[in-house]
Amino acid sequence: MVRGLLLPLLLTAAGASGAAGLLADGNTVAAAAVLLAFVAFATVNSPLVFPAHLGAKEARHRSAADGRPVIYWRPGCHYCRRLRFRLGRDARRAHWVDIWRDPAAAAAVRAVADGNETVPTVVLPDGRARVNPDAEWVRGLL
Repeated sequence: MVRGLLLPLLLTAAGASGAAGLLADGNTVAAAAVLLAFVAFATVNSPLVFPAHLGAKEARHRSAADGRPVIYWRPGCHYCRRLRFRLGRDARRAHWVDIWRDPAAAAAVRAVADGNETVPTVVLPDGRARVNPDAEWVRGLL
């Protein structure tokens, strides 16, 4: 969990440091703007914007039961974030698995992505997979 939150924590610390410097110079509006911008960017790049994490085994089990896809992702991934935001509320209907939190998930992604940990990778209940899919294709599955 610490690995996924490291970038957001560093961004927040950098924003706080910059804001403190501006605040020391008496520029409170700029300090607030800098801090707000860094916190917003950190939030968007954190695992907090993704649905609750499941382990790979649990996600596959649920996918087999309800027919919804499993989406493998990792924090800080631009393509994962883009897919998440394009899916909007529908994203919560998929089973999301963070490959940095689950070694079995990383192995599953490598198995379908020619040995690479390329995410987002969407795996259907029948075992078919697609790497970096179009959001509309995923929405159709949900």
